[in-house]
Amino acid sequence: MNDEIDIEEWAPGFVILITLVGGFLRVLLLGTKGMWLDETFSVWMARHSVPELLQWTVNLDQHPPLYYLLLHYWIALFGDTAYYARLLSALFGAAAIPVIYLIGKRLSGAVVGLAAALFLAFSLFNIYFAQETRMYTLLTFNAAVAIYALVWLLTDTRAAASPIGSQFRDYLHTWRTTQPGAPEGAGEFSYAPQSGKQSGWRAWRARQRLAPIRTIATDLAWVALIVFTVATLLSHNTAIFFPIAANIFVVGLMLYQRLRPSSAPPALQAPTVGNWVKAQVAVLLLWSPWLFALIQQASRVDAHFWIPQPTWESGIQTLRALLNSSAPTPASQVITWVLVGVLTLGVVYYRKRFSIFMLLVALFAIPVLGELLVSLRRPIFYDRTLIWITIPMFVLLAAGVVQLRNRFLIILAMGVFITNSLFAIGDYMRFYQKEDWSTPAGYIANFAESGDLVLFNSNFVVIPFDYYFKPYAELYDIQVVKQGVPLDLYTDGVLEPKMTEGDVPALISLLDGHDRVWLVYSHDAYTDPEGLVPQTLAAQMNLTRTRDFYGGQVQLYEAP
Repeated sequence: MNDEIDIEEWAPGFVILITLVGGFLRVLLLGTKGMWLDETFSVWMARHSVPELLQWTVNLDQHPPLYYLLLHYWIALFGDTAYYARLLSALFGAAAIPVIYLIGKRLSGAVVGLAAALFLAFSLFNIYFAQETRMYTLLTFNAAVAIYALVWLLTDTRAAASPIGSQFRDYLHTWRTTQPGAPEGAGEFSYAPQSGKQSGWRAWRARQRLAPIRTIATDLAWVALIVFTVATLLSHNTAIFFPIAANIFVVGLMLYQRLRPSSAPPALQAPTVGNWVKAQVAVLLLWSPWLFALIQQASRVDAHFWIPQPTWESGIQTLRALLNSSAPTPASQVITWVLVGVLTLGVVYYRKRFSIFMLLVALFAIPVLGELLVSLRRPIFYDRTLIWITIPMFVLLAAGVVQLRNRFLIILAMGVFITNSLFAIGDYMRFYQKEDWSTPAGYIANFAESGDLVLFNSNFVVIPFDYYFKPYAELYDIQVVKQGVPLDLYTDGVLEPKMTEGDVPALISLLDGHDRVWLVYSHDAYTDPEGLVPQTLAAQMNLTRTRDFYGGQVQLYEAP
């Protein structure tokens, strides 16, 4: 018992320390690796005005606009260098750490919360995406806050007793009157002692002291659930599975409580049907302006998309990456199986609080099954889109660690995990290489002549090339013509058109009037699987220079 008291007392300090360590790991060497294709696309989107950004998002991308909008204002303040462009993601990744602590603490106590925070802080999978200029840590943070709000409501008896907004009304009443709006009894949520005969600003100050935030905590939780559910949906389109999972669990809990009213109450209590329906309607109304754009994006994805069909092996690899994304060495495989064993202990930990276990399972499993189900028609199953389900997974892992009960065993288990993670993080920092777009940009800038034609077999790669090439062009006044093949990004608005035999004549006509043609050849497996672009150029001109870079090749063709 004293141990528990000590943990409760020291937990806030531990959380701050864990968050600082997790934040440090997320900003460590943040700007040293090159900006790859997807990252420069995020910056390219964010550089546009807000109306243009929204238009390009709807017409070109497959994601909602929230991250791009935040990045738009972020780079306006700090610039779009690799470090600052990625820093926004790193901050969201670090901010999720104290939130998962609050989730674990609310469900099972401070020890579970601290262990869950440690798992998230040292998760290589989460660190990796915290160092990318993409929306995945924003998705994790928003989902984490929404999950915390949901957990609060499921563990707060007032969620089933008070209509949404009633606490706000009572709270505002205390601002307008000298007498508090709540009963004068000595109950947990009363406003006693009274403010007496005070008036004016003294009475107003007294009322603020007498109305603590906990008196409106339930209504705040409802607001947080609504706002951050919408924010989650606007962070990534596959996040639709979060409200689906939440609704399946809550409706199931409601049915269970109605069918078995005389049984022992579960650890989680469902809110009233009326409150829950109001919250879901509010989510739908706030999200509805994006629905039309989502339908447009979904129709393009349904027509063609690059993600391969999931297999049993890829599914296992995805789940393993979420649990332990270190390199698959024999030692790492052992750690993975140990973590699976700890997850099993988490099931044992919640055997008498089965509703909590089912909540965590629903939040983890339903998104996985949902993406797999949709993938039967058009593949969307992708590890990074599931990053937010590491929140319930780490809480279950933390419960498994606490099930060890012995303090020495708990510290040993966390020490093994942290040690393995630090080795994996070190390997990632030292050896992992992203696409190197500074090399082709610098190479062409060094050897380009005025009027040269620069072709790109994928419109997508124009963006990372320009990210590094424009500073050279502006500094040295380099005048070249850039063109996507077979279609151009800016004139045709197509991101990754596929080269066909029918596009060859148009490519040949592009060469007219140019004695020197550069080809930036990358991501050809999807856009030019038959190699038609270099074959056509080689048939018309002489290949005089080549330069390989990590992610593709630069070729220079000159007229004979």
